[in-house]
Amino acid sequence: MPTKSLNHAHSAKSPNLIYRANFVSEFQKSQLLEEIGQLYPIWENRYSASNPPPNGKSQRRLLRPVYWLGNWQFACLNYYHPPHGIEFRCVEAEPFPPTLQAVAEEIMHIVRNQFAEKDVPRKWELNTCLINYYGSDLHDGKSTDVARVGEHKDFEPGPVGSVSFGSRALFQFVESRHRDAPSQVILQQWLDDGSLQIFGGERFKKKLFHRVQRVDRKTMDFDHLNTTDFETRRLNLTFRYVPREHIQPLARFPKHLKLDVLPYVQELAAHSVFFRDVLAEHQS
Repeated sequence: MPTKSLNHAHSAKSPNLIYRANFVSEFQKSQLLEEIGQLYPIWENRYSASNPPPNGKSQRRLLRPVYWLGNWQFACLNYYHPPHGIEFRCVEAEPFPPTLQAVAEEIMHIVRNQFAEKDVPRKWELNTCLINYYGSDLHDGKSTDVARVGEHKDFEPGPVGSVSFGSRALFQFVESRHRDAPSQVILQQWLDDGSLQIFGGERFKKKLFHRVQRVDRKTMDFDHLNTTDFETRRLNLTFRYVPREHIQPLARFPKHLKLDVLPYVQELAAHSVFFRDVLAEHQS
C-alpha cells in the first residue's frame, strides 16, 4: 500500500484529520512565543523507584526538555493511560496563559463543528498542553540531533490538537506490526511553522500509532528559550483532554509517588510561583 501524503493541504481530506497551514497569525505567534519564553522546561528521566525500568532496560533521560500546562504527566509516573493507568498520573499544574488559552478555545470550536459527535467525549475540553522542544542535545562539546519521537499513541480521550513553530516536521501515522517487522507508514504530512493538526476518531487515535520521523534544519534556532544544554529548532504544543476527576494536586498523591517527582517539582519551583506554592504545601 503506497504512503499517502497530505503536505501543505489547507484541510486534510480524511475523516477525523484536519491540517491547516498558517493557522496561527504572526501576532498570535509572537504572543505565544513570549508566553513560552517565560517557562523553564526541564529534563525528565523515564523511570523512578516506584516505576523501575522493565527487565533488560535501564534508566534513561527523555530525548528533549518538556513543559506541561494544565496538568503535568511526569514520565516517571508512566503518563496517563486509560483504562488502567488513570489514578495518580496527572499532577495539577499551571493554568494556560491567555494567548495559549485563546488558541485552545479556537481548536475546540473547530472540533465541535467538524468532528462527529461520537468521536468527542461528552465533557471533552482541551485542558492540558504538552510543550515539546525539538532540536539538538549539547553534551561534552558535542551536538546530537534528537529531533524526533518514536511511534506511540496519545491515550487521552477525544481529539488532539497540535500547533507547530519553527522548522517543519515530518509526521507519520503508522501501522505497528509484530516486534520483528518494520511498521508501515499509512499517511504522512509535513507540519509547518504556524500550522495546526487535529486528529481523533477510531482510526487515527485508537488504531494507528504516530511519530515524528525528522525535523528539518531550514530555520533559525529559537534563542530566547530557557533550555539548558539544548538547541531548539522546533516547538510543538500538543493540546489534550484529561477528565477533571483524574487531575489531582500533588498533596493528594501517595508518599512514594510524591518522592518520585519531588526533584522535578523543586526544579520547577525555582522559576514558577505555582510550583513554589506546591512545594511549600509539601514541606508544611
